[in-house]
Amino acid sequence: MDLMRELADKYETLSIVGMSKNAGKTTALNYFIEEAYDEDVVLGITSTGRDGESEDVVTLTEKPRIYLYEDTIVSIPMQLFDAADAGLEILWKSKYTTPMGELLICKVQDAGYVQIAGAMSTAGSKELCEEMMKHGCDLILIDGAIDRKSIASPETSDAIIMATGAVLSRNMQIVVEETAHVVSLYGLPELEEGEARDLIVEHAHEDKIMLVKNGEIEILDLITGLGSSKFIDEAIDDNTEYVYIPGALTASVIADINVKKFKKVTFVLKDPTKIFISLRDWKQLAKRKFNLKVLENIEVACVTVNPWAPSGYTFEHEALLSAMQEALPDIPVIDVKI
Repeated sequence: MDLMRELADKYETLSIVGMSKNAGKTTALNYFIEEAYDEDVVLGITSTGRDGESEDVVTLTEKPRIYLYEDTIVSIPMQLFDAADAGLEILWKSKYTTPMGELLICKVQDAGYVQIAGAMSTAGSKELCEEMMKHGCDLILIDGAIDRKSIASPETSDAIIMATGAVLSRNMQIVVEETAHVVSLYGLPELEEGEARDLIVEHAHEDKIMLVKNGEIEILDLITGLGSSKFIDEAIDDNTEYVYIPGALTASVIADINVKKFKKVTFVLKDPTKIFISLRDWKQLAKRKFNLKVLENIEVACVTVNPWAPSGYTFEHEALLSAMQEALPDIPVIDVKI
């Protein structure tokens, strides 16, 4: 497929993000690894945690193992180095450690199965990726083995591959709608350059709720919006232009804010991964003209669909693929089971 080469030409790092556990994220990773091998794209593979184990440690269901081809660059902890089925050459010993030892950057000399792991911090992940690029990677795939939401952060990678599938619901329409909802959230408009953005960025490190009024910043003594809805409402007056919320945005965070203020005020988040509002509640907010922007949005490079659910039910492959493509006409959609 031409998509693999297009991705490698356009991006350096891509995070693979699951809409939920068992959405087919690891299956998608294996799919792209095989496609990269077929198209002579040299991959770097790392993770936000451990992955590649044969059984999911949470649900106790069998997981696809990660098979890596020759010349792939991979991060792996010291204790898993000897356990790898693949033949590995150590290229670099990092300063980052895991419960299974220090992280290594290795090159696959003989193809085989590997359990991968990566740095847990954003800074660590960035350094590992930079080191991988030095060793000749065309594209790096970051697998989110533990936290399937935070790895979508634009601080982590250039864009994401969104894995979704039947596990979300037995109703295919719900699967499509929920996926399209998240993709739309990731494409929220960014707060435009200007005085308000400069003020918010300058004080964002304080991790407190802030209001921009008449070109000045007002910092509330609130670290999170949870339980603070009434205080935020009281702080918003006729001069308020923007409200910055550093933590999660949930329905309860804005529950007590007068809906008339939604039309006059723009709410700002760091990025879309902070949004935890259902599709149903989001539609209600849209009707009330709720205005939300982010400091940085998230580019979705493509979406993979998995018609199979671990509990045993499946969707018809072509029906799911077609429905998702219709809902996301501007994004490549791939069935990883075909």
